[in-house]
Amino acid sequence: MSLVYDCEQRNGQISMIWAYALWTIAASVVTAAMYAWDKRAASRAKQRIAERTLLIASAVGGWPGALICGRYIRHKTAKLSYRIKFFVAMVVHLALSGALWQLLIKGA
Repeated sequence: MSLVYDCEQRNGQISMIWAYALWTIAASVVTAAMYAWDKRAASRAKQRIAERTLLIASAVGGWPGALICGRYIRHKTAKLSYRIKFFVAMVVHLALSGALWQLLIKGA
C-alpha cells in the first residue's frame, strides 16, 4: 500500500513540475511579446504598455522572458527604478513559488 501511495505522490509531483514549467514558458512568451510590442510602440511614439502591466506579467511568471527579451532588444534596461521593481517582482515570484512548493510537495 505504501508503494502505491509513493508512486501516486511522485506522479503528482511530476505533474506539478510540468504544469509550473509550462506556465513559466507560456507567461515568458507572452511577457516577451509585451516587451517587444512596448519597445516598438516607444520607437514609433505610439501608446505604450504601462510599466505596472509589464511588472505584473513578470511577477506572475513571465520574468524569464522579460529578462531575456529586455536584454536582447535593450528595453527597460537603463531605467534604474524599473530594474529595481523588476527585481522585486522576480524575487516575489520565486519566493511565492518556493513557498507553494514547500506547501504542496514537501508538506504532502
